[in-house]
Amino acid sequence: MSASPGVLVAEVGPRDGLQNDAVVLPPPIRVEMCERLAATGLRRVEAASFVHPRLVPAMAGAEEVLAGVRRRAEVVLSSLVLNRKGLDRALAAGVEMVNVAYPVTDSFCRRNQNATVAEAAATAMDVVRSAKAVGVPAAVTLGAAFGCPFEGEVDPGFVLEQVAAAAAAGADEIVLADTIGVGVPAQVHRLLAGARPLAPGARLGLHLHNTRNTGYANAYAALEHDVDTLDASVAGIGGCPFAPRATGNIATEDLLYLLEREGVEHGVDVDAVIAVAEWLGSVLERDLPGLVHRAGRFPPPA
Repeated sequence: MSASPGVLVAEVGPRDGLQNDAVVLPPPIRVEMCERLAATGLRRVEAASFVHPRLVPAMAGAEEVLAGVRRRAEVVLSSLVLNRKGLDRALAAGVEMVNVAYPVTDSFCRRNQNATVAEAAATAMDVVRSAKAVGVPAAVTLGAAFGCPFEGEVDPGFVLEQVAAAAAAGADEIVLADTIGVGVPAQVHRLLAGARPLAPGARLGLHLHNTRNTGYANAYAALEHDVDTLDASVAGIGGCPFAPRATGNIATEDLLYLLEREGVEHGVDVDAVIAVAEWLGSVLERDLPGLVHRAGRFPPPA
């Protein structure tokens, strides 16, 4: 395998991890979560989602979260936005990177954003251009790129059309999301191989869920294509409020263990992430899906 010399592990727990959780954490606890994660060596933390709190109550108080997290030169604080209004809120709050997302099927897109794919894509590209015009990097996440809970299989050619559109709009990063955890390595190979020539100036990333226990296999497959970014959520928490039975993201500490054992540099203190996972379990008062924070590293630290 020709592995990347280094992969950016983007922590999405404070946003995607918590957005569908039964326990709604108040902004001060989410600030503490971001602070704990930022202290581990993670270089990007998705701190909030600037969406209407009526639709996603767990993300209420996004401005308070952004205001409360201490800024570090080595850590980028990103946030999810879905439209221009969300972008304006995020920019006013001092976000350091925006992530605009939309599903690539009309059925999912209507439930998630009350728009068709064409409409959501046009909005996303406007967000990218507007963010970059004021010097804020922008990522585009293509949801349900590996399969849709309402329409089933997704045409990889259509996904790649959206990659090309995002690249043309100037997206700094394009992320292919397995929102419902149905993807397999063959799809990873096909999509990343197709995406790279279409977006030569953009970083490529994957956002993986482990719903059907294929998330880590997909992350491993992505290394063969020198993937730039892998999203993960501490302790494996997460899910999508608009996708039935969409369970957790791949766990940050589990992904880091895999990368470390494969000799892929990531620059993160795995033991510190395990400590955050343990803390989060106590806050949420339940066992969380990740495995490494329960099993421990191997070999055990001296």
